[in-house]
Amino acid sequence: MSMKASMIIDKDFKVGEVDPRLYGSFIEHLGRAVYGGIYEPGHPQADEQGFRGDVLELVKGLNVPIVRYPGGNFVSGYNWEDAIGPVDQRKRRLDLAWRTIEPNLIGLNEFMDWCRKANTDAMMAVNLGTRGPEEARDIIEYSNITGGTYWSDLRISHGYRTPHNIKTWCLGNEMDGPWQTGTKTAVEYGRIACETAKVMKWVDPSIELVACGSSGLLMPTFPDWEATVLEHTYDHVDYISLHQYYGNRDQDSANFLAQSLGMDSFIHTVIATADYVQAKKRGKKKINLSFDEWNVWYHSNDSDRKIEPWSIAPPQLEDIYNHEDALLVGCMLISMLKRADRVKMACLAQLVNVIAPIMTANGGAAWKQTIYYPYLHASVFGRGTVLVPLIKSPKYDAKDYTDVPYLEAVAVHNEEASELTIFAVNRHLAEALPLEMDLRSFGGFQIKEHIVLEHEDLKASNTLEVPDRVKPHSAGNATISTNGQIEAVLGKASWNVIRLKLV
Repeated sequence: MSMKASMIIDKDFKVGEVDPRLYGSFIEHLGRAVYGGIYEPGHPQADEQGFRGDVLELVKGLNVPIVRYPGGNFVSGYNWEDAIGPVDQRKRRLDLAWRTIEPNLIGLNEFMDWCRKANTDAMMAVNLGTRGPEEARDIIEYSNITGGTYWSDLRISHGYRTPHNIKTWCLGNEMDGPWQTGTKTAVEYGRIACETAKVMKWVDPSIELVACGSSGLLMPTFPDWEATVLEHTYDHVDYISLHQYYGNRDQDSANFLAQSLGMDSFIHTVIATADYVQAKKRGKKKINLSFDEWNVWYHSNDSDRKIEPWSIAPPQLEDIYNHEDALLVGCMLISMLKRADRVKMACLAQLVNVIAPIMTANGGAAWKQTIYYPYLHASVFGRGTVLVPLIKSPKYDAKDYTDVPYLEAVAVHNEEASELTIFAVNRHLAEALPLEMDLRSFGGFQIKEHIVLEHEDLKASNTLEVPDRVKPHSAGNATISTNGQIEAVLGKASWNVIRLKLV
């Protein structure tokens, strides 16, 4: 087998425009995501509202366009009214989703204040587990109506004269999951989602709505669930959601890094199902995809089972990520970019402490996990038009996948900035991969930077004590010739960002 790969990129062969919301994230009332994550009054770097300034800076560095809130499983038993108004009058509630106590110190208004400080927008979720259209009607009136009604005037009395104007809303969360408070069949959920969507858009016709897809690729009802739900909601929603997490419990790294092929298949099937419903409805509207939960998640499963119930903000779902996790996150980002024509929103789940790129110590420092870096690079450099990559690569067979290409890659052309960025992962665990790239239609481009994330130890991670054990460097070896040929050798098990600029 020849360990050599090639890639042809032509600026006229386009997948589609990247919606900035593809690089969204997620804050749920879960573990230390809120309390001890974004919010820790008394911390040396906390602001006047108790928001951690060091965390805000790390979030702003990621250029996160949208953050999903407040859940997640949490939202299916949540009364949003418990967390508005005077903090000392708010109710402490049992959260059945994660078996903790929710003090409701942070709610809708405070979260919107945090969003403004973080230079991001909110993707708000409504509770369709224990509640329905009435609660959704009330929260959007509270959030988006200028004044002159009960709920909008109540918001004003709480100190927020200007409406929040939240424009993206999730109709519940994982409603097919038996772990969910208020689990529903596809017909039950389709009906309540339809009626909720109607009243929400009657209050504010400018909003966009996300219907719940299957909770994961392996749900027994997938993709019948999507077909049934969209048959009920097609006229009223704009997106269908996808959720998927991967892990390496068997310590089979070659199979682990191949799992993004399952993500490719998942995306393809949901697109096909949405288009089937459009055809059946004889509709003109494309239903796009919101991949609003995705990540690696398995490291913390055992320790989470040992947490005592009914505490406040215990350290739940605190995966400590290693180098190979960052590689798979890079592959998953590439999977979504390859279908940027239909995957318009996505949320890395989650943002701080809970299966997150950012970790904190209570009262102490914040640091970047390994997965921070591919997310950062894609968000900062992956804006523009995704191009169709014509790739030839040697392949391998893994336990669950066959014909896995060692090269996973995509290119994004930012015409306005005169930049071209190539994202590439070498999945080979032992050998470097020579790569030739033909940029035949991109005359005048020069290499600006070749960023590499690599480490000899696939299991190496960043910690409070050693926060920079795994971090990228800019000493990549990509070169470009006068005829637009790029040559590079991608190190074994590496994430690569090759940035070109028109000169």
